[in-house]
Amino acid sequence: MDQPHPIATKRPALSVVAPMHNEAGGAAQLVAEIAAALENTDHEIIIVDDASSDETLRELSEATDKFPQLRIIRHERNAGQSRALRSGVLAARGSVVVMLDGDGQNDPADIPLLFDKYDQTHAAMVAGERRARQDSSAKKLASRFANGVRRRLLRDGATDTGCGLKLFHRDAFLRLPYFDHMHRYLPALMRREGFEVVFVPVSHRARAHGKSKYSNLGRLMVAFRDILGVLWLLARAKSPGNVSEEPRK
Repeated sequence: MDQPHPIATKRPALSVVAPMHNEAGGAAQLVAEIAAALENTDHEIIIVDDASSDETLRELSEATDKFPQLRIIRHERNAGQSRALRSGVLAARGSVVVMLDGDGQNDPADIPLLFDKYDQTHAAMVAGERRARQDSSAKKLASRFANGVRRRLLRDGATDTGCGLKLFHRDAFLRLPYFDHMHRYLPALMRREGFEVVFVPVSHRARAHGKSKYSNLGRLMVAFRDILGVLWLLARAKSPGNVSEEPRK
């Protein structure tokens, strides 16, 4: 059973959560980039090490001396990106959370763009949509196909749900049904609960360290199975409309 981590007295304005698995060579660099992007914002950085077998944990541990806002959550066994994200959100002290991929392809310099959009709209989720993607032609083609199928079936309004850069209310996220790979369907799941989702264009970078954890075929096979599950969840949702508490007499 999920248990929230102890909550400190001081709650930062923003909690940044990044799952990592075998990202040696880029782990500490990503932490430094996040800290630089948020130097004027009260924040914490939560890296969830999903049972890495390389030097990722050592690099992160050494970085804690320089970045006191860094917290490291460690999985005993590899559980995947969605479970690592959930572990990070459970540990988060802030009421607003930003997630980004731990491979460095999301640019932390874009985080303030999402935060500004949140201030303007107060939407429950602000999701990034990548522009000028720095991926192989095969990966971009597979992603375009999968996004098109997903958007047509789920009608979530997202053109790039695979973008790892998203901002959301912590409480809203924890109300969503959890399942493996659920991080790819957050806009649809948020809207299922009646939350507003808005989108902002963000940049994208080529991978400089490590290697992709998914193959195109593997990602496609899982996507079709998961879409069926999400369609079932959407079909079984019932909205009560506005929910209010009656005043005491």
